[in-house]
Amino acid sequence: MERLQKIISKAGAASRREAERLILAGRVTLNGRVVTELGTQADGEQDVIAIDGVSISAPKQKLYFLLNKPKRCISAVKDDRGRRTVIDLLPEVEEYIYPVGRLDYDTEGLLLLTNDGDLMNGLLHPRYEIEKTYIAKAQGVVTGEDIKKLCRGIMLEDGMTAPARAKLLERADNGSWCRVQLTIHEGRNRQVRRMLQALGHRVQELKRVAFAGLTLEGVPRGGYRSLTGEEVARLKKIAGTAAGKPAGNARKES
Repeated sequence: MERLQKIISKAGAASRREAERLILAGRVTLNGRVVTELGTQADGEQDVIAIDGVSISAPKQKLYFLLNKPKRCISAVKDDRGRRTVIDLLPEVEEYIYPVGRLDYDTEGLLLLTNDGDLMNGLLHPRYEIEKTYIAKAQGVVTGEDIKKLCRGIMLEDGMTAPARAKLLERADNGSWCRVQLTIHEGRNRQVRRMLQALGHRVQELKRVAFAGLTLEGVPRGGYRSLTGEEVARLKKIAGTAAGKPAGNARKES
């Protein structure tokens, strides 16, 4: 017997944290009965578990995709408001897969999708400090002093950020905007936007161009590809799941 949220995560249907939200929202049933208690245990082999009426089960085949997410797309399996989700961009994939973390509705770029719950949890766990690189177009010009502050860490309403790597890539001749590359390993909500806003630079466009050593090379906006066996093996190694051991609870992506 295991906790329900752990079973859901293992099935690749959601991260553990997202599974907890689904349970609390009354969207999960166990043998036809709505469950809202996080401590509920079940048998993943025998019990019938469903999310929004759709039964889940341990995946027969592990799948791994890299998506170049466009803007105005939700990083979720389903949206109650009827907006396009990242799952809609992979219509040929019939198996239940789930995004690894999130990108904001208006943020584009690299997003992984899988049904491997252990790998998903490992990649999102803060213990492994998985790097994510973004390119932001921001108002004004990020100065050399701003870059130093980003590299030291920025005080936000939820505390000081970890040191980042940052550099100015481009600036408008009239100083109205600039492009900045920023690499972080934390997963706070809207972190890159908030870091630059704290320095007085509102982000106008944001794109994630790298995650865990993977890039968007060869993948057009809105397109996707399967990860190679070598890429999957490397991800499992850096996420602490190479030996098949779960890496711990997931954390929210920025």
